Amino acid sequence: MKLTTFAPEFAEALPILEQIEAAGFEAYFVGGSVRDNLLGLPIHDVDIATSAYPAEIKQIFKRTVDTGIQHGTVMILDHGNGYEVTTFRTETGYQDFRRPDSVTFVRSLEEDLKRRDFTINALAMRADGEIIDLFDGIADLKAHKIRAVGVADERFHEDALRMMRAVRFESQLGFSVTETTQAAIEKHAALLEKIAIERIHVEFMKLMQGIERQNGLRTFIDTGLYRYCPDLADQLPALEQLTALPTEQLHDESAVWLVVTYLLGQTPAQAGRFLKHWKSANDVIDAVKAGLVLLPKLLTATADQWDLYQAGQSVLVISLQIAQLVTTATIPTADWLERYDRLQIKQKADLAINGQILMQNGFQPGPILGKTLAILERKVVLDELPNTTEALLKAAK
Repeated sequence: MKLTTFAPEFAEALPILEQIEAAGFEAYFVGGSVRDNLLGLPIHDVDIATSAYPAEIKQIFKRTVDTGIQHGTVMILDHGNGYEVTTFRTETGYQDFRRPDSVTFVRSLEEDLKRRDFTINALAMRADGEIIDLFDGIADLKAHKIRAVGVADERFHEDALRMMRAVRFESQLGFSVTETTQAAIEKHAALLEKIAIERIHVEFMKLMQGIERQNGLRTFIDTGLYRYCPDLADQLPALEQLTALPTEQLHDESAVWLVVTYLLGQTPAQAGRFLKHWKSANDVIDAVKAGLVLLPKLLTATADQWDLYQAGQSVLVISLQIAQLVTTATIPTADWLERYDRLQIKQKADLAINGQILMQNGFQPGPILGKTLAILERKVVLDELPNTTEALLKAAK
């Protein structure tokens, strides 16, 4: 197969390939960018593989950065863009099921492609648009199949995270893992325990945010991968509920974790511990905990203005999205958002009075002052007082 037109990202990077070839070496676009271009999907990163060794690349280009030179990767800086160029290599010994014990630079593209995870990611493209497909990756793209390169057992022993990548691609692309590859995942699922939680977290999040998350979740469950993820080993019923939800995409990480923790039946405190185990960011944890307070009140239509105020707009938005997912009842999203918009204040700083004003009018510093401000804040949110300095000062006195 030979492409006659290039995506803009390839066109911009083409001079890099041509310069490497002019120096007497081979160079190819490789991996996910070639796959996504063939699928008509947006291209995020353009990766280049070459027969030139790192030292040779640094002689060809004036501006380079050693981003991963021990593994053969050098970043070339060109007109404000950075392109990672990696030498063809082979890898041996994966005693920790994550990283190779040794990396050997080679001049053979075939040797380099043999170590890649799936056939759809083992594609290379020349500068003239010719696609190099040594493992029937194009056929698998057309059949919407995810197949390990070579022997699946070996690929998953090299990097156990590839099992999570398989189910993630099912979700992101709407593809299906082949029977042989799925059997290997099921056989080696326990190796996932060897992988850092942060890396598993990234793949699980991409799975949950994909266009066909039911695909990925189904294999995630059927292969037993879930048993080796933080605090999910005993949560099969809740995970099954996840697969039954409508297919609406979840773009926000907090929304993903909100629906997961809600279906797990967790309290805000339990969710906090759960998400700590998943190495989630503190702002995500705070949003999910707030969402777990608000969501049940939205589902039962019992949330008042104070509930909306405490949650904040972003938590309200994701809570409404999850409410629509987990119930067949009609959720009046527009009404809830309008109620939030009508709040006199959206945060404490919007209050027309503060501690300094109170002290200027005879209040002494201390607990009483703080308690007075808290009462005024609540009364304004509940529309029991107008948000004016005069009215609030009078009420305070």
